[in-house]
Amino acid sequence: MDSLILAIESSCDETSAALIRGGKLLNNIVATQSVHENYGGVVPELASRAHQQHIVPIVSTALKEAGVDRHELDAVAFTQGPGLLGALMVGASFAKGLALGLGIPLIGVNHMQAHILAHFIGDSKPSFPFLCLTVSGGHTQIVLVRDYLDMQVIGETQDDAVGEAFDKSAKLLGLPYPGGHLIDRYAAQGNPKAFDFPDTAMPGLNFSFSGIKTAFLYFLRDMKAGNPNFVADNMPDICASLQYTLIRMLMQKLKRAAKEYGIREIAIAGGVSANAGLRTTLNLEAEKRNWNVYIPDFQYCTDNAGMIAITAHFKYLKGDFVQQDATPMPRMVLPRLS
Repeated sequence: MDSLILAIESSCDETSAALIRGGKLLNNIVATQSVHENYGGVVPELASRAHQQHIVPIVSTALKEAGVDRHELDAVAFTQGPGLLGALMVGASFAKGLALGLGIPLIGVNHMQAHILAHFIGDSKPSFPFLCLTVSGGHTQIVLVRDYLDMQVIGETQDDAVGEAFDKSAKLLGLPYPGGHLIDRYAAQGNPKAFDFPDTAMPGLNFSFSGIKTAFLYFLRDMKAGNPNFVADNMPDICASLQYTLIRMLMQKLKRAAKEYGIREIAIAGGVSANAGLRTTLNLEAEKRNWNVYIPDFQYCTDNAGMIAITAHFKYLKGDFVQQDATPMPRMVLPRLS
């Protein structure tokens, strides 16, 4: 009989639950926390409190919607890390209690591994080995994926993530949080060559985005000194030029990785993979380089329990369980290629 697994995601500011049976996702319920909009960023303590409020209703909704009784479950999965400690603790504690009460196995999932395996939820699946560019508010990595549970990071940011660069730049422009998707929206109407922003040169396949954040800060300061209405007058062009530079930095390293490893199976994952500019650029490069490109559905780009569920499915098949003393790991990492 196919295994039935409940998966819980609570790494940051989304509380999510999903059910998967035999590798087929039954649902994916997500509650987003709006409380952080007033602060221009995620407040960890408020995030953990919101998870406590949402987790029981979200899990109940997932079970009810799928017509599943909790006693039918074969395992409970949860995001073990990386993420905010308080937020992770809420999901882990709930999962542990439920698994213990039902006498079923517990599965700890690496959040970044789950972003990559989100590609195996739908019908279009990459073939092994493939490269995955994982881009989010907390991570920017190029990952060599040899099998479902065999992955190694071959390049990553040495400071800030590209998603943070988008959101912090949006804040400097006076856009509401989270503002990364608004930069994408304005960019579609602007000239990407209107303003020039510097790349940050890094060795190998690594990235750095702290420099462009600083350059953007001083650019706005200098331009507004001469024209207080500069941002309002030029918003589409500013956003298009900034986004063009950030995407160029990502693509330079991805193209290099594909050439070095001789791989044409290319995927993107993480919240920034929902960016229309990045998706368009990746598809254009695919045509030039004969790549096979894989992009998750929008609902599986941002944090969600569906991706935790599909990862738990593969771990269940291998009997890869954790014990009740398993702790949340805020800085949990994928293995690096030495």
